[in-house]
Amino acid sequence: QVQLVESGGGLVQAGGSLRLSCATSRGTFSGYAMGWFRQTPGKEREFVATISWPGESTDYADSVKGRFSTSRDNAKSIVYLQMNSLKPEDTAVYYCAARMSRLPSRTGDYKYWGQGTQVTVSS
Repeated sequence: QVQLVESGGGLVQAGGSLRLSCATSRGTFSGYAMGWFRQTPGKEREFVATISWPGESTDYADSVKGRFSTSRDNAKSIVYLQMNSLKPEDTAVYYCAARMSRLPSRTGDYKYWGQGTQVTVSS
């Protein structure tokens, strides 16, 4: 059983940056691809970014490509989402998730999910 905990969310002005972290409170990321998703009230959860195990491959949603980057520190079992040039439309609850495969994925076939962290971008 893997338990994921996100941190690093908050309020930032448009154009600013935030770095989200996803760590395990129990278990390890070893062998798991990881993903980042976001959700706003009344909308379906959407894919943001994904990274393979051990981290050689990444993929991003078109809406964040060139602004966001994901990385992982496997020794510490932490995954990061660096968010630059933030826009008000990036406002959402951001979730990290672990997939029981080495391969990155845009779809929701992730087994373990964190509780989410709020990101609010003001205009």
